[in-house]
Amino acid sequence: MHMDAAGLQRVPLFSGLSVEEASGVLGTAKERDYPEGDRIVRQGQEGGRGFYLVVEGRVRVSTGSTTLAEFGPGEYFGEMALLLDDTPRTADVTATTAVRALVITQWDFRALIKTHPDIGVKLMAELARRLRDTDATVAD
Repeated sequence: MHMDAAGLQRVPLFSGLSVEEASGVLGTAKERDYPEGDRIVRQGQEGGRGFYLVVEGRVRVSTGSTTLAEFGPGEYFGEMALLLDDTPRTADVTATTAVRALVITQWDFRALIKTHPDIGVKLMAELARRLRDTDATVAD
């Protein structure tokens, strides 16, 4: 499967972007493959500056032996790494099947929003909504 601008727009985080903006985001992304069992992100890892969008396969997000979430195609993790410097990763993310992901580094994201600030504003608004929803879930 290959992710195009229309496919990226179907991902909630990117749904507010125009086709041109989505194409700009895709231009900064690198496609990476991870074999089943590969630990993509390690809890406590510092300097982890990547955002991951699962294109194919499934991942498990965990701390210790506790599974926090499972993500599949169109879902993402590591979004805080785009915004915050040197924040340790809060969980392990392990490929439970072979995974293909789009990876955007903090540096590439920041370069993109310097030239396309509307993209940054739209993505930060969606991240704020996601944080609000998480806060509401925790409060319940």
